[in-house]
Amino acid sequence: MAKEIILIVDPEAHTQWTLKTLLESEGYNVITANTIDSARKKISNIELSGLITEYWVSHSSTLGVIRDFKKLFPEAYVMMLANGEVQENEYREVLDAGVDDFFLKPFSSKKILLHLRKGLNHHQTLAQEKRLNEEPRRSLPTSSSTLGT
Repeated sequence: MAKEIILIVDPEAHTQWTLKTLLESEGYNVITANTIDSARKKISNIELSGLITEYWVSHSSTLGVIRDFKKLFPEAYVMMLANGEVQENEYREVLDAGVDDFFLKPFSSKKILLHLRKGLNHHQTLAQEKRLNEEPRRSLPTSSSTLGT
């Protein structure tokens, strides 16, 4: 099975390095970006399994990027990190955009890995179910053909 590829979008080099080191030690392939434009360029022609992003990148919210990401990779897992409190209406927008998990910095590495594994497994299961449901159903033989009449 191919390694899962995770995109990390965060303007802080230390956060990128910490997450990249953590995830690569667990066998994930990791792509990092510090701007939204850089992230968009890096993911062309790549099948991503997940996205970990900061709420604010390049002085703007990443909600539009998450919506675009979910259109490209509907079964992908999305985790969002934030440096500060997010207002209740912003939090609802985050969830509506397709974010699966939300953490405030500083974060626990163990918690990040636990949620990432669980989220990726859940999304893989959903993708498999979707593929099975989309496969054409084989027609069952009629009773007369099975009886030889």
